[in-house]
Amino acid sequence: MPVIALSPIWDDEKNRLCMSTDYVNAVLHAGGAPIILPYTDDEKALCAALDAADAVVLTGGCDVDPATYGEEKLPCCGGISALRDRIDQIIIRHALEKHMPILGICRGMQIINVFLGGTLYQDVAEQFGASLKHPCYDTPRDPVHGMQLEQNTLLYSVLGKEHIQVNSRHHQAVNVLGKGLRPSARATDGLIEGMEFIEPYPMLCVQWHPESLEDRYETHRKFFRWLVSEAGK
Repeated sequence: MPVIALSPIWDDEKNRLCMSTDYVNAVLHAGGAPIILPYTDDEKALCAALDAADAVVLTGGCDVDPATYGEEKLPCCGGISALRDRIDQIIIRHALEKHMPILGICRGMQIINVFLGGTLYQDVAEQFGASLKHPCYDTPRDPVHGMQLEQNTLLYSVLGKEHIQVNSRHHQAVNVLGKGLRPSARATDGLIEGMEFIEPYPMLCVQWHPESLEDRYETHRKFFRWLVSEAGK
């Protein structure tokens, strides 16, 4: 059974590691064995834990520090964690060096983009536009808007559809794409909500949360089946 590593999420209020069961269950439903990586920037320890896995999910969480992409933090930016940024960057670097399959979700997509030299909108409504409401926190597990998939992409080949419906619980998003990346999906307002490498590599990144949809929607279950399948190769 392929082992799938989940990047850790920290609860500052309760001072403890936490993880949504949606991530855990999505991996289990796809036939993988989920493990949660330690919340530490001890690179040796973190990489040793990652070496026990066959693939990795970069999970959601707090905003990425704008300093990581050369910008000052604006009032519209939410809570940040320099430690979380360092942890995710260590995970990304090691996973790419090992050519591990990667699924980046929400913040996971954003931090991968930043790691590869890209930038983010610190707040979509303020810096991109408000023609489409993106943070729909009152319906976190339900589809709220459409998504257009780019043909001739890995994402399109995995899902097999040009149009899908997604949930949305983000106020930040990709602005300038990082080196070697291309868009694979856009919201109906044109915002990039999916990306992947231009050159063949087993990585999918999406801005929405398929782990909160896969229990009811076959389309979103395909993300995790793909990841487990790639991990087993």
